[in-house]
Amino acid sequence: MTGKIFQLFLLGLIMVSGCREDEQNRLFVSPRVIEFQDDGGIAKITIETDAASWQITNPASDWLILSNNQGTQKKLDIGLTVISRTIEPRVDTLIVSAGDANPVEVIVSQPSSEYLYFLTSTVNQMNFKRAGNSFSLNINTDAPLWNIIADVDWIQFNTTQGGTGSNTITVTAQANPGEEPRTANITLSAEYAQTINITVSQLGALYPGYNTSPAAPDATGMSSTASQLAAKIILGWNIGNSLEAIGGETAWGNPLITKALIDTIKQSGFNAIRLPCSWNQHMANSTTAQLKTDWLNRVKQVVQYCVDNEMYVLLNIHWDGGWLENNCTPDKQGENNEKQKAFWEQIATHLRDFDEHLLFASANEPNVENATQMAVLNSYHQTFINAVRSTGGRNSYRVLVVQGPSTDITKTNQLMNVLPTDEIANRLMVEIHYYTPWNFCGLTEDASWGKMFYYWGNGYHSATDTERNAAWGEESTVDANFTLMRTKFVQKGIPVILGEYSVTRRSSLTGDNLTTHLASRAYWVKYVTKQARANGILPFYWDNGHFGNYGCAIFNRTNNTVVDQQVLDALMQGINE
Repeated sequence: MTGKIFQLFLLGLIMVSGCREDEQNRLFVSPRVIEFQDDGGIAKITIETDAASWQITNPASDWLILSNNQGTQKKLDIGLTVISRTIEPRVDTLIVSAGDANPVEVIVSQPSSEYLYFLTSTVNQMNFKRAGNSFSLNINTDAPLWNIIADVDWIQFNTTQGGTGSNTITVTAQANPGEEPRTANITLSAEYAQTINITVSQLGALYPGYNTSPAAPDATGMSSTASQLAAKIILGWNIGNSLEAIGGETAWGNPLITKALIDTIKQSGFNAIRLPCSWNQHMANSTTAQLKTDWLNRVKQVVQYCVDNEMYVLLNIHWDGGWLENNCTPDKQGENNEKQKAFWEQIATHLRDFDEHLLFASANEPNVENATQMAVLNSYHQTFINAVRSTGGRNSYRVLVVQGPSTDITKTNQLMNVLPTDEIANRLMVEIHYYTPWNFCGLTEDASWGKMFYYWGNGYHSATDTERNAAWGEESTVDANFTLMRTKFVQKGIPVILGEYSVTRRSSLTGDNLTTHLASRAYWVKYVTKQARANGILPFYWDNGHFGNYGCAIFNRTNNTVVDQQVLDALMQGINE
């Protein structure tokens, strides 16, 4: 190569090299316009460049968040996030630069929003029970402060304000004292957030009010306190399986109750009658819980038979198909209190003119196993007391009886720690029943948990039929149980009624076994009666009218004669020894 040519070659290399050094960096950005929704959102831009580094200038940093604002990658996606609303529209321009490339503008915008913050509630409607109940309400918001109010005073909140995040509050409605349903409105609000309105409704009375003619209090013939009245009740008898019989008074095999029968009971040494009674099947209108006047008159007639004999009468709502006593549960509490109120307003009004010889009892054997169910039972008792007292007249002073849980002594001792309130002092009694041990008193076939007992008590066991001797629940158990009731109630001025107790007659036994069984049965009756009286407990013997096998009748109600003189004698010995 000649010198001239070589020089030209070198000059060309220099020129080529110079052109490459002066070439501008490339920069590609997409998209160049991003429009966010009014509530914000997420977007992205893609950056491609051959420059050694890149960067983004973000004048919207107070409302726009970038996942990255500088780097050395040749290609990547950048995330853009808007998390807040704005009252005024906003627009800003991002500047993306890389090396000596021409900067690229990315326009970002967000329209105005009616609200700055979101505010939500889990419910927009609440339907409360008439008795009152509570709802949990979850509130979620990004507002710094929220408030909640109601336009009525019978709605309460455990708190009325809170802040950002998730908040759970309790909304409670008081009991509706009126018969008509009622409504309200709850307002949930926060500044710069959409207001939420929650509609509220509460049931009125399930049944109409039956206290339509309340009388002025009348203390005539009603001077005795519960303790004073208890001192007058010596021995009681149950007219079992008659007025409480499902299907009608004679449906369970007993004849109609007559004045002659009550005369016989009085002449036999009893001065009190427990009158188990059904009401639910005797409604004239189940929709309104209106009782039949004929049935109210029939019950009144039987009560009059007793009072004419100067006998004390304990009238209750018995098993009655189980509507109350099988449903001492929160889910049945409201409707059962409604029926309890409707029935007792009618019963109490119809029988209001009887003097203190008539006592009312709230229920029979309400099935209760725990503190929650006990609270429900107490509400039933409270409704009973309030309904009777509201009718006025002599009912303003009448002695009323409330039942322990399951009328079981152990459960009553453990769970019945608070009695319902009464506007008049010292007019309440407590009722329990006693069928212990059940193997002896009522079991009719051997069970997985135990065998039938035929013989009970010291000196009354069988020497030949030993597997049927009572293995538990004998004299010491009676003593311990009745002592519990004396300590818990009697010694505190609250009389206790032993509303039911008896032993079924096992007439299928023969010979010496039958003789020993009947003797031990009479001994049980005598011992329980005696120990009840010794502990201030008022005994009412349970008579179901049946005097065959597994019966416990003392009287033949058809001809008004004594069919079990042995047990009648045991009762009289029990109250006199």
